[in-house]
Amino acid sequence: MQRTATFLWHLVPTATLAIALAFVSPGVPRAQGGATAAETTPARQIVISLTERRLHLLEEGRPPRSFPVAIGRPGVAIPLGDSQILRKRRNPTWRPTANQRRENPALPASVPPGPSNPLGKFALDLGWTAIAIHGTNEPDSVGRRASGGCFRMLPADIATLFEMVPVGTPVRVVSGPVVLPPPQAAAAVAVAAEFPAPTPAPLPKVAPPLPILPDPRCATAGAPLRRMICTVPDLAALDGRARGLHQRHLAALPAERRDAAAYALLQEERRFDDRITARCWVRRGMEEDPAVAAAARACLSDALTLRLEEAKRR
Repeated sequence: MQRTATFLWHLVPTATLAIALAFVSPGVPRAQGGATAAETTPARQIVISLTERRLHLLEEGRPPRSFPVAIGRPGVAIPLGDSQILRKRRNPTWRPTANQRRENPALPASVPPGPSNPLGKFALDLGWTAIAIHGTNEPDSVGRRASGGCFRMLPADIATLFEMVPVGTPVRVVSGPVVLPPPQAAAAVAVAAEFPAPTPAPLPKVAPPLPILPDPRCATAGAPLRRMICTVPDLAALDGRARGLHQRHLAALPAERRDAAAYALLQEERRFDDRITARCWVRRGMEEDPAVAAAARACLSDALTLRLEEAKRR
């Protein structure tokens, strides 16, 4: 009897999704142009985390691989749940959707392969209408909320993924972060899936929370950008976590280097404020227009999230 695809998904109290790869049926649909995936390829699945803005490639018996992606910009609906790769296109032609043409009538009916093609050199079409994992001609947008609903990857990353996954590969999009078990743990859970054990598998360890250092200027904040960060709890938490990491970084430096590093961080924060004030169109009186204020908060949330990720890499 042919075995069917089996995947275990454990929800933990922190809304973190723990994923264990079991096995998939070796038969897969035929790819565009008549190509088929080798029946001996390992079981694979793709998991995309919107919170992390990362695509995780899980392969049976191999360490997981992870790639940054761009997701739908604020206001764009992003699909959640299960799908699969329906088609693989090399040097694809981009055709704007009817909604995109209505929003921007200047868009051409199609863009052929080449350096100006928004899909880049590779596209993996998913089961959702007009949604794909593809390359991009704007690599700086990867890792941000910048797409029209698709998942953009860096040119080198999509070239790697395109060669590794066959048509029929399962794809799951989740809103929360993903904790991937080590390969040996995944193999143990795969056995448990086929022969259920009387006791559940242990939940993955939860990373300790990041330190939050409040901005001392919040008591007297007058600039629109700082006032918005200080008064919106989610933004204040992102900003405070970045400050906490910066403080931890400074504390670990030798005393003779600490003052110079602290000054450099201060200058970096000033440049950030100037740049993001302009990019997110934060100005006095904007709170009077709810739509404008909401768009500014979403833009600022993206910018602070990237700043926090940069602080983690220091």
